[in-house]
Amino acid sequence: MSTTLPDGSPAHAALPQAPAPVNLRLPGPTPVPEAVAAAGSWPMINHRGPEFAAIVARVTENLRHFFQTAQDVLVFPGSGSAGWEASIVNLFSPGDPVAVISIGNFGERFALVANSFGLNVTKIPFEWGQAADPAVVAEKLRALPGLRGVMVTHNETSTGVTNDLPALTQAIKSAAPEALILVDAVSSLGCIDLPMDALGLDVVFTGSQKGWMCPPGLMMIAFGPRALAATESAKLPRFFWDFNRARKSFAKHQPPYTAPISLWYQLDVALTMMRAEGRENIFARHAAIGEYTRRRVQEIGLTLFADPAHASNTVTAVYAPAGKELKPLLKALREEDRVVFAGGQDHLEGKIFRVGHLGAVQQPDIAAALDALERRLK
Repeated sequence: MSTTLPDGSPAHAALPQAPAPVNLRLPGPTPVPEAVAAAGSWPMINHRGPEFAAIVARVTENLRHFFQTAQDVLVFPGSGSAGWEASIVNLFSPGDPVAVISIGNFGERFALVANSFGLNVTKIPFEWGQAADPAVVAEKLRALPGLRGVMVTHNETSTGVTNDLPALTQAIKSAAPEALILVDAVSSLGCIDLPMDALGLDVVFTGSQKGWMCPPGLMMIAFGPRALAATESAKLPRFFWDFNRARKSFAKHQPPYTAPISLWYQLDVALTMMRAEGRENIFARHAAIGEYTRRRVQEIGLTLFADPAHASNTVTAVYAPAGKELKPLLKALREEDRVVFAGGQDHLEGKIFRVGHLGAVQQPDIAAALDALERRLK
């Protein structure tokens, strides 16, 4: 068969080529181990067949282990951000009063989604770079009678701050005991201890591209007993994100619609690897690498952005070097050193950069990235 057209031009364009490897130090997407990447090329199977049912059963049980819950953990196609909408539309009705504890860009987005669905939203904001103060949260919540829900970001990716979730949960329960507690754990779960059932959390969600060592494309979410009860009276429209509809399908180890099978393969492999490492070992690894990153950044002569008492073990935010334009520096690191850091978001753009250290990460990965940064600053 001819490979050229009558005018002599190629009949087929060249196939796309894989990007060159980089030291990807974003807070998401994160590097994917070879075994997980290889699983993405496995053959397609029937998503209604016994082979896929076995994968669903195994993934569900492993997710329960990392969510630290006895509840169902459902997996939806979508990024972690889908958890905002999925949690809101399943639990609330138009006009319901809710509070959003915001310490950064992703807390602001949680509030934006709640507003877009017509909820009566009160924000409880804190300075970016600081964690939420439980005493202030409790005081604010007591002035908001009849709250239906409180939304909180566990680990604020935009600032490198981890909220004290046990203390916040206690404050919420004392000040607004009837309010459902919804936790965005997109950049924490699987890396930082988050015992859903022990804390009495009502909704927790995360995304595959963060600590789970997988490509983007899956959102994992669990509803506690109070949240499940709330779904019965919630009036917001939902279909794709309908938790009860999905639960009925997953009870038979089947998704409610065609699943992204390759991503499920990859999540299955990643979770198996994580179980082999051990949950507590994973938490300890992230804590050690987080401490190393913060120490090394300071040794280079740079200043950390986050309150040290609440610094994240999955992402470190760093002030731009004095006297250096940040954008050209990050560009040189990316294009010449093959090291990719994240920039700042919103009003922090150009003022900070962020070092992701979550998922499939070891200390030498961070050391190599920071070595390149240090050379650029000399």
